Amino acid sequence: MEIDEVFSSRLRMKILRLIYNLGSLNTSDVARRLNTNFGAAAEHLKILEDEGILQGLVYGRVRMYRFNEGSVKAKAVKNLIEAWEQNT
Repeated sequence: MEIDEVFSSRLRMKILRLIYNLGSLNTSDVARRLNTNFGAAAEHLKILEDEGILQGLVYGRVRMYRFNEGSVKAKAVKNLIEAWEQNT
């Protein structure tokens, strides 16, 4: 997926900011906090995980998402969010 496709979704950007600020969340938490449905949240989380930006860790039946610390893309996204939030 191209960079413009990854960043073209407002919901994906909100998910990235949310996880940046809170550390890790499951799909239900993301959906509830962003006032969207479970399916939409799950779809966007899957895209971000497939791109290597997020990492999904399974604890029993719950999948928790957080930034993939070993990913250059994840580090770049975190740096972008950090720089953007410092100037607002």
